[in-house]
Amino acid sequence: MQELGRIYWTRQGLRLTYSAVMLWLAVSVMMALMPQGTSVIGTAPSSAAEVLRGMVGSVVAAATLPGLAVVALGVVGAVLNRRDTRRRDPVRRFTRQQRREGMARAGGRCEMESGFGHRCGRPAEHGDHFYPWSKGGSTSLQNFVAACARCNRTKRARIPSPAQQQRMERRRRDYVPPSSSVSVGERQPLP
Repeated sequence: MQELGRIYWTRQGLRLTYSAVMLWLAVSVMMALMPQGTSVIGTAPSSAAEVLRGMVGSVVAAATLPGLAVVALGVVGAVLNRRDTRRRDPVRRFTRQQRREGMARAGGRCEMESGFGHRCGRPAEHGDHFYPWSKGGSTSLQNFVAACARCNRTKRARIPSPAQQQRMERRRRDYVPPSSSVSVGERQPLP
């Protein structure tokens, strides 16, 4: 659970940082485009080319540092995605045995959250990777979650938060026999 939480919060931090840098970039460009109050009365108006050259120069100067930060964040994101691709389980589909055991464990009902932390009441139709396969989640019974079509489509390939993982494990204690494991989520190791 610690590893999945670290991964979740790293990605959330990266998204937040990217949003802040993009805002910084937008504000820098807008400030560079605003007219500066340094005109001297009585001077001849500049040509359009000089005005345009001055605007482009100020925009480039203002956007250099935030632009470099955007590039750096893009490289970090690409490295993370590349590592996820290397982690992918060679088998994406759950075996019939895993599917049968996972559905039996869930009692044929969807295990996902429907709202306010409660379990969805619809019948399970799909076997979902709790930790997404595309992000390095393993195709194992520990990572199997019974899901209805609606919950499976809604979740997509999002990495669940540590709180979602805890709530799932807490809900499982209600319907999984005490001798069975309630832990959820498993990630493939790097090769």
